Amino acid sequence: MKGEYAHNIDDKGRLFVPMKLRGELGEHFVVTRGLDKCLAVYPESAWKVIEEKLTQGPTSSSRKAQLYFTSCALDCDMDSQGRVVIPQKLREFAGLNREAIIVGVIDHAEIWDAQRWKDYSEQLDTIDMMGIMDQMGI
Repeated sequence: MKGEYAHNIDDKGRLFVPMKLRGELGEHFVVTRGLDKCLAVYPESAWKVIEEKLTQGPTSSSRKAQLYFTSCALDCDMDSQGRVVIPQKLREFAGLNREAIIVGVIDHAEIWDAQRWKDYSEQLDTIDMMGIMDQMGI
């Protein structure tokens, strides 16, 4: 998944999912807490990989990660108009009010409050990114 899409959340907590991402997410997907105060949206296949990895590793770390990601995880389907309902608890976690940005992040998507995304993406420094890419061999 890739790209950045701006959409509004309506009064019922529904968010339009762009057509490009609908095909990649599939009919059923999972929405949960992400990192950096955003929401993470995983296709079912990617979520199964996450669940498997969450059960591995040291119990104390694994348990914390399991609770963080699964306690708010929600199995979702889009309505006939390509919208998904984001529950109030998850909207509050991510600070989502009206304007949202959906960002494709290779194997999943993230839903950000528009201002939080603007602030975060402005911090992505080219020089820092060059160092990271070098470490990754890109």
